[in-house]
Amino acid sequence: MPLYRAVSKGGAAKPQPGRKGARSRDLKGNRCKTDEDCSVLSLTRLCILSLADNMKEVWVKDYAEKYLDHYVFRHIMGPFTLLPGDLVEELMRLLSTRQQLSRAALHLLLVPQLRSLSLEMCPGLVTSALCFHIAARCQGLWSLDLSGAQQLSSKVLSQTLHSLPALRSLSVAGMPCDRDTIRTVVQCCPLLRHLDVSRCHLLSPAALLGLGGGVFFSPTAGPSTSSSHFTSASQSSASSSCSDMSSSSFPPTLAPLPLCSLLALDIGFGEEEDDHVAAAAYLLLSLPRLERVAIEGLAQASSLIDRREFSRADRFTKREGIPSLEDVWRERRHEHTWRGKSETAGAGKEDVDEDEEERMFLDGYDSESEGNASRDEQPSCSQNQSDESNSVVSQSGLTLRLRDVEGVACESLESLGRLCPGIISISVNFDNYEGNGERHAMHSFAAALRTWSGQLRSLTVHYPGHLDSLLPAMLVAGSSLTSLTLEGVRTNPYTPLLEVIRACPKLRVLFISAEPPFTTEQGRNLEELRGDVDLPHLPNLCSLTLKFSFEPSLRMPVLSWNSLKRVIKCLLAGSPLLEKLSLVSLPCNLNSVLRDLLPIASSFRFVGAQCLNPMPLGQLQHVNLSRTDVNMITAQRILRWCKKLTHLDMSHCWHVKEVEWRRIKDSSNVHIVWE
Repeated sequence: MPLYRAVSKGGAAKPQPGRKGARSRDLKGNRCKTDEDCSVLSLTRLCILSLADNMKEVWVKDYAEKYLDHYVFRHIMGPFTLLPGDLVEELMRLLSTRQQLSRAALHLLLVPQLRSLSLEMCPGLVTSALCFHIAARCQGLWSLDLSGAQQLSSKVLSQTLHSLPALRSLSVAGMPCDRDTIRTVVQCCPLLRHLDVSRCHLLSPAALLGLGGGVFFSPTAGPSTSSSHFTSASQSSASSSCSDMSSSSFPPTLAPLPLCSLLALDIGFGEEEDDHVAAAAYLLLSLPRLERVAIEGLAQASSLIDRREFSRADRFTKREGIPSLEDVWRERRHEHTWRGKSETAGAGKEDVDEDEEERMFLDGYDSESEGNASRDEQPSCSQNQSDESNSVVSQSGLTLRLRDVEGVACESLESLGRLCPGIISISVNFDNYEGNGERHAMHSFAAALRTWSGQLRSLTVHYPGHLDSLLPAMLVAGSSLTSLTLEGVRTNPYTPLLEVIRACPKLRVLFISAEPPFTTEQGRNLEELRGDVDLPHLPNLCSLTLKFSFEPSLRMPVLSWNSLKRVIKCLLAGSPLLEKLSLVSLPCNLNSVLRDLLPIASSFRFVGAQCLNPMPLGQLQHVNLSRTDVNMITAQRILRWCKKLTHLDMSHCWHVKEVEWRRIKDSSNVHIVWE
């Protein structure tokens, strides 16, 4: 077997001249730790940066010239096999961010100690040959993300998954996955906790049924299922050899996957809506560990389960050859009762610890995220299930473990609240609600949010109506929110944005995508009528996006909302931790707001390296001011004040000229965009 050890020509690589400032310089465009904030890069970080700087000219160049297209190595023994897996993963993330990850670099970095591999930022590199290397070299992978690799066939993906039995997290969003892919996942990845198949248009809702265990079936062969859908058998029966399963003359009986997270939005184009609802209900009942879900028909499925209207899905279950929802519900009730008694007796602690450890590898369940902070404040899922006397109990006698749900239609939210009292993150869609229907929907929405009042951390609302109508819901749930997203809302010059901000004082992320006002403010501006006394502020805000739609035929948006300047000034001055700022197509003058705010920021006093007061705009790293009236003088002030800034977007800013942009672009390390 050929071995490879990367050595530059003439022996070991010599240090390059002119690199004395490496300690104070992070990579260009990522000055996350500089002398200005008195931080010193760690030795490990410096080594990773050095490897990234020399990757193309030393390691990749040598391998590409001598071996890449001449040999096929099953394994490569070289310097990267000596690095811990987490450092190799950090190096790959750094190269991906720089857009320097190449086929040759991947060959060198696919080492056996890898536990996480994400190629989402470079899907073009995902080929059949690369998947062969992944399957041969990285059989201990816990997390694999190939999202967007549309050129990879379902057959090749299935062959790759056969060699990755340790997977806990798999993301194949936007890929041509089909029913055979799901079959392979269930047979060969028995430890899987997270699965993302969003935008896989070849997948039908029925194709996901295999995730719930039972017997694999062929829709043309009719029903062929076991009488006992849930078994107490260990996962060892499910993790037997894939080749044995495929060669068996009898369809295998498998336990349901231990999925905690299932994302499957925008799949099964052309399928009947009833199929989405029935499939969602089946998955909710057959996957008892689910905590994060994004599937079509979720709210309707929760209503079906809550009211025990299982007969609505009989035609679907018979057609697909699976147990009826009534049978699955009985098994789930039996398991639910047995588990509650076991937990009362103190059993199951090891399983809970295992879940907490592996949840660190799932999207949205990082141990340092605010989701875990909310877990500390709220009862555990098992407590919610076992202590039914202290919570609202579903008519079906079940409470599900769901904590994060996406793609929920506004109807049936009341049933969802009864069935899932532990939700801390929810995304709700409102469509075709006008007049009395809209008012009733908003009233029902606010009433449904009371179920999770005080515990909801993240709220996303897709709503084509006026933002004013959402204010009652914000008053109900806003006190505990750390993330708020409002998409598609309409505004007017008197939209109560300040009231929304005042209702959500703990926000860390605020995203509003809106339609601009169609009318102009009459008379004096609101900021002239009211002082700046008692303005709300968001001291924890890290990301702010205010994005308004615009007419492409117009050179600039209609500046019809002058009082919006007061809201923006309030947000920028009262959010000293802001790192990401995006203000796009604002229907007001932004340049004057920044011009007035920056002198205020420059007046803050320091004692040594410590600021006596929080600095507005002092932590900004990424700024987008597209289609605003910002001029180059204000942009230069931003560059001088924001020491951590890495990206500034001034696309379609009509007061900025190309000659000014080129001059400042050449003299700054910040990536500046202008069109």
